[in-house]
Amino acid sequence: MHFVTGGAFNGKSNWVRKHYQLDDLEHSWNSAYKGDEIPKLNRQQIIVLEGLEVWIRQMAQNVQADESRQNLKELIRKWLKWESEDQQRKLVLIGSDISKGIVPMAAEDRVWRDITGWVYQDIVSAADRVDVIWYGISQKLK
Repeated sequence: MHFVTGGAFNGKSNWVRKHYQLDDLEHSWNSAYKGDEIPKLNRQQIIVLEGLEVWIRQMAQNVQADESRQNLKELIRKWLKWESEDQQRKLVLIGSDISKGIVPMAAEDRVWRDITGWVYQDIVSAADRVDVIWYGISQKLK
């Protein structure tokens, strides 16, 4: 699993497309920004999930923070199992960093920010590779 993060509009998606040469490979690109649902895992060689913070917000709206985190940890375990079943498979997760800047005034926005931070920590812990993209330039963290 490869996690790519960084600020909004900093070139994460373009970097992933170039890094994996996605024009030449069979892949599935799913974007929360376009209203896509998290797909069922399939036989694609590469699955890209873009907009994790949006899906996290949707998942956290009706349950407590701890339950949201546990549900997302279970989803991460399923993704890792899918990826491990075939060496050609790769899951690429793209999520914007929403932890910087002013702390939101609305309680639900603060909870979303907290859950997103916790989930990103869980993803980073489980990922094989982690990159931060700022202004189109990558910095490999793991």
